[in-house]
Amino acid sequence: MNVMRTAMLLAFMTALFMGIGFLIGGKGGMMIALVIAAGMNLFSYWNSDKMVLSAYHAQEVNAQSAPEFYLMVQSLAANAGLPMPKVYIYDNPQPNAFATGRNPENAAVAASTGLLQSLTHDEVAGVMAHELAHVQNRDTLIMTITATLAGAISMLGNFAFLFGGNRGNNSNPFGFIGVIVAMVVAPFAAMLVQMAISRTREYSADRRGAEICGKPLALASALSKIAGTARQVPNYEAERNPATAHMFIINPLSGERMDNLFSTHPNTDNRIAALQQMAGEFRGDIGGGGSTGQSSAARPQRSARSVPNSGSDSRWGRSSNEPPKGPWS
Repeated sequence: MNVMRTAMLLAFMTALFMGIGFLIGGKGGMMIALVIAAGMNLFSYWNSDKMVLSAYHAQEVNAQSAPEFYLMVQSLAANAGLPMPKVYIYDNPQPNAFATGRNPENAAVAASTGLLQSLTHDEVAGVMAHELAHVQNRDTLIMTITATLAGAISMLGNFAFLFGGNRGNNSNPFGFIGVIVAMVVAPFAAMLVQMAISRTREYSADRRGAEICGKPLALASALSKIAGTARQVPNYEAERNPATAHMFIINPLSGERMDNLFSTHPNTDNRIAALQQMAGEFRGDIGGGGSTGQSSAARPQRSARSVPNSGSDSRWGRSSNEPPKGPWS
């Protein structure tokens, strides 16, 4: 089913791209747009994950450089029955995380240093389980390709006036009105596609993520903390790449809006309420308990206080001069 959805989305985004080309340059512009869109679809399939990770300067970690975090993801992936994804950390004070990759066999999950420094062990596990749920649901391909194409469509719309103003009526049958439509409607349409994708998939990933980690209330607590901090701590990379906003567990852009068509994510309170309801469904564990693949005795315990911020030498794993160590190693 997700393969069909991906194909439908690619067809829609390609048609939108061609429509912009037609508005700007007539049939010739439409054909050029078709060639560009086909090339971008192919390129995005193989490289969109690398582009997103590069945009956020994410660094891959392993069991030696970030043992606790890496082993947590490994345990969660085993719970979900998934291949072990690549694990990344990106240096940003805003707590957030995202997943990417064209399929579960080529997936990657990334967490910010802010997330690892401000959330408890169980909350981080809930967040990473949510991202693994996106991998398992095969949302990552459609989300990363959408980010790439939406950014291209928005850019093409922004340049519509420049290109359209130099075209005669023969090449641009709609004249200046067509250029205005391309400038306004195209980026708006691309934005709506992103919003629809994120909103319809977040609830499903929340539920599956809670099942993977076994602690719906831990994920609910993480969402509350991330949403509260995201409004106060800017993510400058996300502000420069707004087309990637729908990939994050919580909207990384400043000014989260209400739960309507113009929000990149469902309202956080609604997501928390759904997780709280789910916690009651956990037989014998209304408090949202469970396991991330380790017994309670074996799993390292950690208080709810934040990990001290040590800058680039984060205890979660990235030091510029020596192999970093995890916070509970």
